Amino acid sequence: MNWSYTHAHRQGSGTTEVVAVLIAITGDKARVLTVDTGKLLPNGPLMPLHRSLQAGVRQWVEEQTQQPLGYIEQLYTFVDTHRRNADGHALVYVSYLGLVQETQLCELETQAVWRDWYDYFPWENHLQGPPEAISDLIMPELAKWAAASETANQRLRREQRIALCWGLQVASEPDITKTATPKTDTAKTQATDIDWVSEHALLRYEMLYEAGLLPESPTYQPNKLPASWSKIIGKPMYYDHRRVIATAISRLRAKIEYRPLIFGLMPDAFTLSQLQQSVEALSGVKLHKQNFRRLLEHQDLVEPTGESSNASRGRPAKLYRFRYDIELQSLLMDSKLPKRK
Repeated sequence: MNWSYTHAHRQGSGTTEVVAVLIAITGDKARVLTVDTGKLLPNGPLMPLHRSLQAGVRQWVEEQTQQPLGYIEQLYTFVDTHRRNADGHALVYVSYLGLVQETQLCELETQAVWRDWYDYFPWENHLQGPPEAISDLIMPELAKWAAASETANQRLRREQRIALCWGLQVASEPDITKTATPKTDTAKTQATDIDWVSEHALLRYEMLYEAGLLPESPTYQPNKLPASWSKIIGKPMYYDHRRVIATAISRLRAKIEYRPLIFGLMPDAFTLSQLQQSVEALSGVKLHKQNFRRLLEHQDLVEPTGESSNASRGRPAKLYRFRYDIELQSLLMDSKLPKRK
């Protein structure tokens, strides 16, 4: 399929599509199910025979990937102004987030493939510390974008947004009540330390898009970027599908802090180390081992199975399972998992 990243669309008469972001944890990696060699998410038009949006998304996922679906929830509704149907109407697509156990797929039959979600968002992976590319390449390009602002106030706003999204120092808000066209030298510049916030994944993606630093952006100019930029910025996708994944990442990272959705991604029996590594894979940051286990014990989320893992090295680890009564209430609980050290 010979599509561009921004304007391509197979024209039809429909105005609504459904798109699925299916997430799995496999080998301590957060994975997303894609089609068309990783350029698209499972998707398809909403048809008259579909009795609901969920019925539509389930049909297209099954047809395109043969992946069984478990828990799904509606994620977000997008309007793609760059895509028009045969009658000239903008396309609306409704996205869904699904948590599944990864199954072996026959790529020859389905053209579906599981991908590490950090292939698409390498700057979101802080498991080994902040990637050097953020400070060495991304920040200088965002600084240029801020410097290209039309007014001093817009520039300061952009600099504040950069700081908030990327965990840098942020300048306080300028006093715009004294003049209608504030100057940089009259703005307050007191700085405050802030942290990297994992669930700001969508905000970071949208900023890179707005700055024209992603191939999906209509203002993208690769000839003005470093030669290694394509490796730094991750794999692009058609339409806004990478933005849909970023939305899912933000939603899931936020939800695992107060609902035990992580257990929908775990096998029936697991070690506490496997559970911690799975949460880390989703959040992109390392967790403090003792604090993590103390919280699990305090909230009584898991129980031992009475069995141990077959470890090839070292002592076998105890196996645990999600408590059944917790599982029944998992979508209603107010259970928080720790975010970082």
